[in-house]
Amino acid sequence: MEYQAVAQQLADEYGLISEEAKMKPIGSGHINTTMLLQDNHKTMVVQKLNTTVFPNPLHLVENARAIEQHLTAKALNGEYSLAIIKHLATSSGQYLVDINDEVWRALAFIGRSYSEDVVANEQQALTAANAFGQFAHALNDFDAAQLHHVIPNFHNLAMRIDAFNQVLAKDEHGRAEKCSDVIAAFQQQFALAEELQQAQKQVPLRACHNDTKINNMLFSTQSDAARAVIDLDTCMPGNWLFDFGDMVRTFCSPEAEDSTNLSNVQVRENIFAALAQGYIEPLQDSVTAAEKDSFILGAKVMPFMIGLRFLTDHLDGDNYFATHRANHNLDRAKNQFALYSSVLEKEDCLNNIIRAI
Repeated sequence: MEYQAVAQQLADEYGLISEEAKMKPIGSGHINTTMLLQDNHKTMVVQKLNTTVFPNPLHLVENARAIEQHLTAKALNGEYSLAIIKHLATSSGQYLVDINDEVWRALAFIGRSYSEDVVANEQQALTAANAFGQFAHALNDFDAAQLHHVIPNFHNLAMRIDAFNQVLAKDEHGRAEKCSDVIAAFQQQFALAEELQQAQKQVPLRACHNDTKINNMLFSTQSDAARAVIDLDTCMPGNWLFDFGDMVRTFCSPEAEDSTNLSNVQVRENIFAALAQGYIEPLQDSVTAAEKDSFILGAKVMPFMIGLRFLTDHLDGDNYFATHRANHNLDRAKNQFALYSSVLEKEDCLNNIIRAI
């Protein structure tokens, strides 16, 4: 087995019996390699960190552990009811392990849980969004400024536009001509960056999750209720509009983000209403009026920005996002622009849903 030697080394580091150690893949993440490590008595999650995306793994762990500690204190006071994903230390007290120039870490395994990759119904959307809302509310009094920017300019749309323009100007792979219509469609919407910059001046800095996909929360196998918010790797200072917008991006379309069935890529209003209710209700005592007003902007910005990143990567030779077919990133870009267009088309209706909560 490819990872057997690694499993034995990790078992030694984390106090498992190396002769019994076995490791198997879990989850569907695209960035880090996530495995289940177990012997006959213990089970834990181990991850090989992608040091290209996260060049400073120590900062990633410091961020996550600071949030773990804050949430743990909240839980002890009865102010946070979800399970908390926690880092495990090695026998020598370290939170990162170097094996063959690869960086690994271990996390406590949260049992009696399952994850979903696609939102199937309103109840799932409500439950998942409510979990992210509880997470955000629990961090309301956490000083976001103490967090490292593990991926600088992660949601900086103006910077993403600059990066796109630089790649387009070079067009080193000669792909621009064949997708000129897609390029033009995105370019016509670049004023969105200025709208975002103005909105960000009106809202507070928050400790944000920054990857609020449904598969980053766990459901209880016993009740289907929320069990835990997971994957704190991109927790950074930011604005809640991005977390709201990323839920809209990943919950609301009935199609996967790389589907070419573009006529069916649209915002399902019932799912939007469920996620808006689920996310906003735990925040009623802490969300500002300007923040609530910014949520519809987040719903526009996130599919547009991710779509632009897909298009940039397509023009740049597919260096960042993993691809599994020709023009895969271009298909993703078209898909996300279709979703963005649907948000624009339904903006008044969606905004009325938010305001009614």
